[in-house]
Amino acid sequence: MERVISGKPREEDAVFDTSLRPRRLEDYIGQDKVKDNIKIAIAAAQARSEPLDHILIYGPPGLGKTTLAHIIAAEKSASIRITSGPAVERPGDLAAIITNLQEGDILFIDEIHRLSRVVEEVLYPAMEDFALDIVIGKGPGAKNLRLHLPRFTLIGATTRYAMLTPPLRDRFGAIYRLDFYDRKAMETIVGRSARILKVETDRGGIGEIACRARGTPRVANRLLKRVRDYAQVMAAGVITRDVSIEALAKLEVDQIGLDEVDHKVLRTIMEKFDGGPVGLETIAASISEEADTIMDVYEPYLLQLGFLERTPRGRVATRLAYEHLGLPWNKNRQPPQGHLL
Repeated sequence: MERVISGKPREEDAVFDTSLRPRRLEDYIGQDKVKDNIKIAIAAAQARSEPLDHILIYGPPGLGKTTLAHIIAAEKSASIRITSGPAVERPGDLAAIITNLQEGDILFIDEIHRLSRVVEEVLYPAMEDFALDIVIGKGPGAKNLRLHLPRFTLIGATTRYAMLTPPLRDRFGAIYRLDFYDRKAMETIVGRSARILKVETDRGGIGEIACRARGTPRVANRLLKRVRDYAQVMAAGVITRDVSIEALAKLEVDQIGLDEVDHKVLRTIMEKFDGGPVGLETIAASISEEADTIMDVYEPYLLQLGFLERTPRGRVATRLAYEHLGLPWNKNRQPPQGHLL
């Protein structure tokens, strides 16, 4: 099912996100601790005339990991080469990319947790020793050739930090986690995007979009685009609070950013399994969805809101979730047995 409030990128976001993407750290809104640490790292590297340490950025989709990689390259005045874990299928693919890098270049690998183990083995010496080991020939006559590489910086991005192997994680000199954005930061982001798009708005219209964007800039920009379309056709092109409410209601996005799928996940736990605990696979089967999709896309925001709890025996719906959906909360209920993670 297509979800307008999903943080995962879609084809329609490509041009839209590029036009709204900040180019410098001073224009990057939120994530202040991460920005401060990156500023210091860049200043120190420039003072020593050295490349940056390898950087790993992780967090839910849509928070700005790719944008931050581009900004780091711009601040360092370095060229950036972009690829993704699924695209690098064989060691030769990675070797071809790395050997074309110049001194000080940045290699950005999105979804780095999806690199195959064979490719990772090639990456280890490249990150640690700036060398590439190549085996020429087969059998007893095979020879090992070591190619020396220019000093480059690898920036990896992932939504699944725990899926990275310890040897790969340990080779990153700096690891930064991006968190969901607060309401103030989201309003600033929506306001900035509206100005770039030359859309007339008021504070109420911006606030309604910001509070339903799930703390995710990509979602905020996508909602702004949909509300802009509605305003253009139905409200003379002006995004007011009432216009935002009407447009977002048609998209079935409620006042805190939950949509029909989020409600379905919560109601399944509450109504079919008495609030939990219930296993992830059981929830997935009940709503005909993949377990990984629930864990990566739906759960992070529900956990942040305090609507779900992860326990050793499964997922549990909290009192806040019951109150939001208007269902009675029974604090003396007995949790069902046998539903495991």
